[in-house]
Amino acid sequence: MALPINYPLDMQRVIAHSPSIGASVVPAYTTAPFRGQIAKFGVVTGGAITTANATVTVAVNGTTIGTLTVTFSGAAAGQVFTSAPTTYALSQVNEDDAISFTPAGASGASIPGTFFAVILAS
Repeated sequence: MALPINYPLDMQRVIAHSPSIGASVVPAYTTAPFRGQIAKFGVVTGGAITTANATVTVAVNGTTIGTLTVTFSGAAAGQVFTSAPTTYALSQVNEDDAISFTPAGASGASIPGTFFAVILAS
């Protein structure tokens, strides 16, 4: 039997959902639960985007902290794409800061995506 993995108490994953990351994109939003740093962000696709890659801009209170690319080559539901912030200073969050995920550039109707950000408390 596998042993459970113990995650640190100072780390939390926040979730946001978009009903469309392909054509007619819908941005997704969530908030930071405490003061800390975004260490990683990503998306789990709910379908196959077509024709072109999706570029997701991740921002904290409207300031871009990095981008994420969702590839259409071999695309399918349930794929995970991750990335990290481009600079340490921009990845800092305070409690209740807005974190947004804005997809662009892909096609495919009504392809949902569930976004996440991993936040380490400071």
